[in-house]
Amino acid sequence: MRRLPDNPHFGAAAAVEAAARRSYGKLLAFLAARTRDLAGAEDALSEAFASALATWPMDGVPRAPEAWLLAVARRRTIDAARRRQVREAGMDPLRMLVEEANDPGSAIPDDRLRLMFACAHPALEPSVRAPLILQCVLGFDAAAIGAAFLIAPAAMGQRLVRAKRKIRDAGVPFRVPEPDELAERLGAVLDAVYAVFAAGWSDPALADEAIWLGRLVAALLDGEPEALGLLALMLHVQARRPARRDADGEYVPLATQNPTDWQDELIEEAEAVLLRASELRRIGRFQLEAAIQSAHAARRLTGRTAWAEIVALYDALLIRTESPVVALNRAVAVGELHGPAAGLAALNGAAADHRINRYQPYWAARAALLADLGDADAADAAYARAIELEPDQAVRRFLQQQRR
Repeated sequence: MRRLPDNPHFGAAAAVEAAARRSYGKLLAFLAARTRDLAGAEDALSEAFASALATWPMDGVPRAPEAWLLAVARRRTIDAARRRQVREAGMDPLRMLVEEANDPGSAIPDDRLRLMFACAHPALEPSVRAPLILQCVLGFDAAAIGAAFLIAPAAMGQRLVRAKRKIRDAGVPFRVPEPDELAERLGAVLDAVYAVFAAGWSDPALADEAIWLGRLVAALLDGEPEALGLLALMLHVQARRPARRDADGEYVPLATQNPTDWQDELIEEAEAVLLRASELRRIGRFQLEAAIQSAHAARRLTGRTAWAEIVALYDALLIRTESPVVALNRAVAVGELHGPAAGLAALNGAAADHRINRYQPYWAARAALLADLGDADAADAAYARAIELEPDQAVRRFLQQQRR
């Protein structure tokens, strides 16, 4: 295999990291779809990346890193199958060798959507389906997934291990389900894509990946309004990305962003997608969330934020989801519409769910409302907690400024 010379600007470690970010889910989906052993495929791929870290610095970065990693991982799966000497994975070692010999590895099919729907199989507990997709498709660890779903990392890790064992033992098929099977799986797939997008708030590559997946799901499942709703939601939020930082890289909250910095092309696409969803006349969570973002986007045309409409949309969304995060966002909107006392009362209702106590936006919202009410000591304590929970340095600086 021809190799590219290593250089100080793009060393082997950076190449391995780039390959992991770009191709982990694609490679894992390819392997797992053929072995039917998700945990085994993860182990093989991990060994392939470890091998890359050991050999690429000496031998140089391969011209086709994806194909190199896949070849090493497939060898590991073949060796593991030989050791087991069983066919529980659905493909014996001889057949795997024949497939490898006939596959040049130059064009690796993207089976991520099949893997996502396999992870959303009804044989698995509903609460683990979206987290499993996040780990398998994008390589998120249990800590990051637990934070996204407000669950302790150790508990999340145990759930994920049990789910992978279930996939192997139950022989869960890796395929896009038939139309009559979609309803019970689509929600988990959309939840996972949205979680990826949320994680991409400070990582543009993740946000782009989520939108790519959202487009893929919406195209594949044409006529599913919630898939369209999620795509519209992500496009609306993505349109504001250029306005989130000023010229010095400092954080700019939505309320003070300049609408002329928003991307009109993405907003117009989001509006068209949301209109298509609404014409299907099956309103769901993501369509309501997209409608909220559409109401915010209207400020670029009207010069004001339609808080009454936003509160009404949050009311409908809260009925459907009973989510503490939705309750928090509704409380902020209530504060804008009816004043900080009303907002704080609504926020206290959201705090009844103990999971919200480790959620930074809750403390930031609480601090701002308390400050508006003149309760400086309580606001100071809330800002301190928000700063403690915030990993983004620009947002931390903003919160520290607000605290001062």
